[in-house]
Amino acid sequence: MSLLDHLTISRCSLYQYQIELTPYLPVGKQRIDCRKGLVLEIQLNNQQTAWVEIAPLSGLDINSQVISGFSQESLAEVQWQLQHVLANLIDQPLAILNDMAQQMSLPSLAFALSLLDAKLTHKLPIRIDNPHTQSAVVPLLYDGMSIEVMAQKLLTQGDINSVKVKVAQTDMASEIQFVYQILAIAPHVTLRLDANAGFSLEQAIDFLACLPKHKIEYIEEPCINPNDNRQIYRQLGIKYALDESLNSPQFDLDVALQQPGLGALIIKPMLLGSLEKLQNMISQAHLEGVRCILSSSLEANMGINDLRLVSQALTPDESPGLDTLSAFTQPLLLATSELSPQLNEQVLEPLMHIGQARDSNKVN
Repeated sequence: MSLLDHLTISRCSLYQYQIELTPYLPVGKQRIDCRKGLVLEIQLNNQQTAWVEIAPLSGLDINSQVISGFSQESLAEVQWQLQHVLANLIDQPLAILNDMAQQMSLPSLAFALSLLDAKLTHKLPIRIDNPHTQSAVVPLLYDGMSIEVMAQKLLTQGDINSVKVKVAQTDMASEIQFVYQILAIAPHVTLRLDANAGFSLEQAIDFLACLPKHKIEYIEEPCINPNDNRQIYRQLGIKYALDESLNSPQFDLDVALQQPGLGALIIKPMLLGSLEKLQNMISQAHLEGVRCILSSSLEANMGINDLRLVSQALTPDESPGLDTLSAFTQPLLLATSELSPQLNEQVLEPLMHIGQARDSNKVN
């Protein structure tokens, strides 16, 4: 019997947060001005404590329109589910977290529970072992961003090899000019273009034909009609990546991996589910020679910190796409002089506490 077999859950705490964003962040072609989510904290009978951020990418944009194309579940659904299951965790063995993660139909909750299990059983790396890839920043850039801001992102964030550029959002001429401005400031970078299914096939080909092909790693979700994506590869030799498609109920990974021109899967764990599901997807893709790149769902700094470790564990040779924190007006986790960071109580509202608190030994 291992030491883990003696560990049980002694306390559960649930909080909600809301953090304003400046500037607004893009969600596809939409924009959001605040981020809402939950924090789940679990304490064990040996005083170990871990927390996770749960923030489905759903809700309303700045125009009070429903965010489309990302999380299928609402934050309210996740909160309701948690409030009905947390009481059942008290005095249960630690293994129940991973068991529940496999049973959850809400992807953000399945990911969170499996992540808690990984933290408390020390399955995640405690440091970044591949700094060239894992510590490299992939700046998020989009037309309308000032030259000053773009230059700051490209020149002052350390080791930058790739940039993510939102396209198919304004007019084609402006976006082509914007891409060339990026390459003028940082000629060494390669481009991860993201069209959010905004182009017709003809528009995508016209747009890409105006750019230096050797600088393009791939274009995410290029076409309104996903069946047109492979034609881009056939006509131009430029690979495409899938992002939002992975979250569709109709998505078939086996079929997708056999399509010509698929270069990468852009994996947003908050939208897809448990670590086990992610690992299976990544292993299957790698067998077919398809890259897998972890990407944020606009989480606060708690979630981003965790995604760095998940990326190190699951995709150590790829630089994750996590450049969204600068818009957050406050952190969810506060850096302290102690070994462990602290929750920022200014942005948190307690929802429930179940079980008995003990002096904690945090593993976050």
